[in-house]
Amino acid sequence: MIAYIPVLLVFLLYFSGIPIAFALFGATASYFTFFDFSSPTHLIFQRIISSTQSFPLLAIPFFIMAGSIMNYAGISDKLMKFTDVLMGHLTGGMAQVNVLLSLLMGGVSGSANADAAMQSKMLVPEMEKRGYSRAFSAAITAASSAVTPVIPPGINLIIYALIASVSVTKMFMAGYVPGVLMSLALMVVVARISKKRGYKPSRAKRASLKEIMVQLKDSIWALLFPFGIIAGLRMGMFTPSEAGAVAVVYCIFVGSIIYKELQWSHAWPILKETIYGTSAVVLIIVAASFFGYYMNWERIPQHLTSAMLDFTQNKYVMLMLINVLLLVLGMFLEGGAALIILAPLLVPVVTKLGVNPVHFGLICIVNIMIGGLTPPFGSMMFTVCAITKTPLSQFFKEVVPFILALLAVLLVVTYCEPLVMFLPNL
Repeated sequence: MIAYIPVLLVFLLYFSGIPIAFALFGATASYFTFFDFSSPTHLIFQRIISSTQSFPLLAIPFFIMAGSIMNYAGISDKLMKFTDVLMGHLTGGMAQVNVLLSLLMGGVSGSANADAAMQSKMLVPEMEKRGYSRAFSAAITAASSAVTPVIPPGINLIIYALIASVSVTKMFMAGYVPGVLMSLALMVVVARISKKRGYKPSRAKRASLKEIMVQLKDSIWALLFPFGIIAGLRMGMFTPSEAGAVAVVYCIFVGSIIYKELQWSHAWPILKETIYGTSAVVLIIVAASFFGYYMNWERIPQHLTSAMLDFTQNKYVMLMLINVLLLVLGMFLEGGAALIILAPLLVPVVTKLGVNPVHFGLICIVNIMIGGLTPPFGSMMFTVCAITKTPLSQFFKEVVPFILALLAVLLVVTYCEPLVMFLPNL
């Protein structure tokens, strides 16, 4: 039982308010300091340093920087105008715009909290002006932001690929179908609620083909960003890490030459956002690698695999049990923390049962995004409620239908592997 003390310690430290990276470091360091004396200290530090020497990790700062540049380059405004032209005539037009914008922003920001914060400032005030309740506006903003990390180049896709040792490119390709399904499910719920409450379209009538083409011409450079990245990856023009560098150069070109909104004065804020974002993510990855070293040393993944396989050999039952586990833990753990702690434990279990690890990665990511909408630790919930000043009780009442819709998508993603793996298998 002594071998499992660090696992318990991680949760105790995390729930006491210590950031997950330091909780992982602290628990692992305590194990090698007080319980196991067979590993030389210099080898432990070498393990920590070597975990940073991964070429795919370069994709993280590059894509974070690309997302930051896009925000300063006015790309969000271009995308919002394009989505309004497409969806504004529908019942609940601004709420539909909210969902479609998150789908398009997936290829730009890659972060649920970044998308939730941006749309809380940009769309929620506008929705309130048009008669939507603040709680409903906040709920759909948070729910739609769950789509963003599932669409490439979501940071969680990269993190999972590194943890599970799978292709980043395949993770990117697999993200599109679940992301689109999540968006469609949210749009159906928006339409039903808006019709019931009388939320009006943001446009009096459907945009003409000419209007759509004019706005498409204005927004085409933004829309080409995710498709260009995926096309380059599929044609072998660059690796995922090199794709991040290409994305930065592309964003600078579009922002400064095409849209002419990117200025030299934006350089320092962009660098700060990139450094802060990269530091937080990479520190967690390094801590998780250190924690993983302890788990492999004590063969905890192998023990857990044996225990779970003794319980059931049916992969469909196992996937349902894992989904319930992730949903429950997602209510208490921040999404990235849950992914980093649980993925190394669960991937060996599902691969023994014949589940594709890329498919399982999408199950995990969709699941933890739903956790981001639920109390008591939902990160998107807190982000949106803090910015819009929406009471948590009102928010949760409004977000329940959207959570149910996303749970339905989770079931489809879980049990329809050919649908999820369609694009990676082409």
